[in-house]
Amino acid sequence: MSINLEKLWQLTQPEPFEPNLNQKRAILHTDSPLFLTAGPGSGKTRVLLWRSLNLIVFHDVKPEEIFLSTFTEKAAFQLKEGLRSLLGLVTNLTGKPYDISKMYVGTVHSLCQKLLTDRRFLELGQRSPVPVLKDELGQYFYLSRRKYWQTILEKADFDLDIAQATINQFFNYNSISKHNAVSNCISLFNRFSEECLTPEQILARIQTTPVDDPDTFTNLTKLYDEYLRSLQQSNPPQADFSLIQQYALNFLEQSPHSGNIFKHIIIDEYQDTNTIQERIFFKLASGFKNICVVGDDDQALYRFRGATVENFVQFPSRCQEYLNCSATEIPLNINYRSRHQIVEFYNDFITRQNWRSADGKGFYRLVNKDITAFNDDRTTSVIASTPAKPDLVCEEIALLVRDLINSGKVTDPNQIAFLYPSLKSKQVERMIDALEDVGLKVYAPRARRFLEVEEAMAVFGVYLLIFGKPVRGDFRGADYNDFHQWLNNCQEIAQNLIKEDKALKAFIEEKQEEINTALNDYRILSEVAIAHKWDKTQFYDPHTMKRLLYSARGLSNTAQKNLGNVYFDRLVKQKLETKQPLTLSYVINASTSVDWSVLDLFYRLCIFNHFKEMFDQAETGQDEGPICNMGLISQYLARFTDEYTNIITAQFLEDNRFQLTLFMGFLYSLFRRGETEYEDADDPFPRGRIPFLTVHQSKGLEFPVVILGNPRKDPKLQRVEEIVKPVLDRQGEPLERMAEFDVMRMFYVAVSRAKNLLVIAHFKGPGQKLTFPFNEMLNDRTIARIPDFDPHSLPEAKESNDDLPKNYSYTSDYLLYQRCPRQYMIFRKYGFVASRSQTMFFGSVVHKTIEDLHYLLKAKKGTQNLD
Repeated sequence: MSINLEKLWQLTQPEPFEPNLNQKRAILHTDSPLFLTAGPGSGKTRVLLWRSLNLIVFHDVKPEEIFLSTFTEKAAFQLKEGLRSLLGLVTNLTGKPYDISKMYVGTVHSLCQKLLTDRRFLELGQRSPVPVLKDELGQYFYLSRRKYWQTILEKADFDLDIAQATINQFFNYNSISKHNAVSNCISLFNRFSEECLTPEQILARIQTTPVDDPDTFTNLTKLYDEYLRSLQQSNPPQADFSLIQQYALNFLEQSPHSGNIFKHIIIDEYQDTNTIQERIFFKLASGFKNICVVGDDDQALYRFRGATVENFVQFPSRCQEYLNCSATEIPLNINYRSRHQIVEFYNDFITRQNWRSADGKGFYRLVNKDITAFNDDRTTSVIASTPAKPDLVCEEIALLVRDLINSGKVTDPNQIAFLYPSLKSKQVERMIDALEDVGLKVYAPRARRFLEVEEAMAVFGVYLLIFGKPVRGDFRGADYNDFHQWLNNCQEIAQNLIKEDKALKAFIEEKQEEINTALNDYRILSEVAIAHKWDKTQFYDPHTMKRLLYSARGLSNTAQKNLGNVYFDRLVKQKLETKQPLTLSYVINASTSVDWSVLDLFYRLCIFNHFKEMFDQAETGQDEGPICNMGLISQYLARFTDEYTNIITAQFLEDNRFQLTLFMGFLYSLFRRGETEYEDADDPFPRGRIPFLTVHQSKGLEFPVVILGNPRKDPKLQRVEEIVKPVLDRQGEPLERMAEFDVMRMFYVAVSRAKNLLVIAHFKGPGQKLTFPFNEMLNDRTIARIPDFDPHSLPEAKESNDDLPKNYSYTSDYLLYQRCPRQYMIFRKYGFVASRSQTMFFGSVVHKTIEDLHYLLKAKKGTQNLD
């Protein structure tokens, strides 16, 4: 059956796709660089989807010949599922199947990992070693471990007594905190990596360029060198998010095929790319020269992660420089998201800033974008509160929100979003109180530390009862005091729970008894080893050791069963036969471990009344807030098992080491790190609750009603920008204007999220201040105020439908739902992490091993044929 794009557009669900002229031009463009400037709500995701389909179906480009980088894994998943769905439609019409399993779709970090294992880049197709990737939290834990931290400080010539104070002072912090010192080092190390700066290059530039405090800068560079060396020398090698890109770039530069593997390079959110990413993308595009970038320089938010908006603004000239060819520019400038007045407002907002360069010959942004609204409804869609003190403003906004919900202008409270520059502010607390005073529930897990939400305190309170509360040390500091108060509060909550639930009390006592039994068994077996002068590091000899261990006086039935387990005996025998015998320490630990992990414990808690009610409320649609927080808790517990251990041995429990690791190591670090205004976690939006987000979290999202709860953000330059600027060999935005530019872009994102209504808080009074240009725009007498606004004039919000078609799997969706609807709800909808997922990993390892053998045999066969 003959098909074309136009026919496919008409067959899409839930409604046909009707691209505008520029969207169609972008979809049909297949040769040479393409520069897509995409304003808010311009349908860029659909354009990327249909452009990929056009290449695959109508231009015979294999899916594995397309490299499509997105900013988040969620965006990658949506694109891949949408493409799979549309290609399924094509298959139904033509009978031709399409397999996109090998297509490169993901974040740049995940794709860099994938590149390192792609045999197409290598002569004989051998798999290259891939470093273990550490995310931001993993990087923090790695660098902050006490012995490691002290060791690399010494190697970098720091005086240990004053090292932390020296580092913090260099970053303009008056602090001796290790937490601050580690966090500051991470921000600097990541910038070095993202700018492709080696320690040798940095040291050379310190010698020739005026820098602040060259001695401390030199020592920090040495510290960076030691950090790199320790990661590379780990077994296996490790890399953080910034360094994995360096691995990939080095890999591409060593490959003679790097420019001829992918016929098309497509990069979304290009305004948020950094120096090393640009080099990777142009290296991959050097052969076919088909690189398409999509973005909006006015929505560039990630300078703090090394992003440089110049990559996007200067993309046409970079194509000339790197590829020796011109880029076709196509503006996607029709907004399908927002009503007319909202589009007019954010256009006016961004153009009030002076973007002209210092020499007067150009601009620091793309100008003359001519963004227009598809929706021609010109009735009021931007309003501000009555100028007043914060408490009165919050009360007025809360009453408006209640009226919007009660009048049916939104189908659920989660369609009204409150956006803030930071969720750690008094204005957020005031607004939450005002909403709760009128009977509305909010979802703001990051308005405080996440560990301070009720669900987290209940879970970890039970953990404190089971494992015991750490003894408070003789330390000073607000964070330390606050954390121990948090521990006390958690424990008090848990004690109240067991007063109401006798079954929960019995469960806790059972777990306490299991821990005591494991510890007692460990001491008994250790005494047997001492009595027979066995070194625990020596190999385990079942013929001489098993009977003596098994018959030890006082040993529990549980430990005896573990020692006499037939499967364990087989493992011991197998290890002896392969000349890899187990150690005595391993056998004792295996025999005296509890039969659950911290994540197992979490799921066992969920059967008790207090926690079960949360699942019931979500299942009935009454309130999804608590269950969403429980999902986040499961993710944190999974991180603990990843960072430390999935198995709780008695040796780990001995001397409260496990207790200290969980509470004073892992949880205390989370407590201190908290979340910042730059947090962009992919939090859910539970039904029945009004979400509070940072502006950074709202990037890429849209809501029927958006309330900008605090139009103030004082421009403040990140210290790391001042540090690295002298050692960079590229020009960019001037230091003195970076902060004001970043604030403008952040608020531009905020005011462009709304579909039907944008509400802006207007605070007035002592200490209250509006950021430019809100101080001009909100004092304009033409702007509508809440008391003059009729909620009934607002269009009714529709249930949100994703732009992209969904693809459901028979095995992972339908069968899972048929087997257990609640399990489907927990793992697929609310992001819970399954316990004991290591068994799933085994199958992946086997597959990769077989694949490696296959390619090795092919390589050997090819060599023999050549001979």
